[in-house]
Amino acid sequence: MAATPKRRGPAPTGKTPGVTVRLDSEMTAALDRVVDGEAIPNRSEAIRVILRQWLVANQMLEEKR
Repeated sequence: MAATPKRRGPAPTGKTPGVTVRLDSEMTAALDRVVDGEAIPNRSEAIRVILRQWLVANQMLEEKR
């Protein structure tokens, strides 16, 4: 019996909409370097971290405490 592959990222809750983003190969490679160099488990979480930091820096979102 084959094992079911482990799902990556947070469990879906149905409370937040999914967003699809297309990135060119240069941006994808840079994103992979972020994932490989940080304690970030996957591309989706890396995008959330980067976007949250940018939104906070540009005063569009309050920093989580």
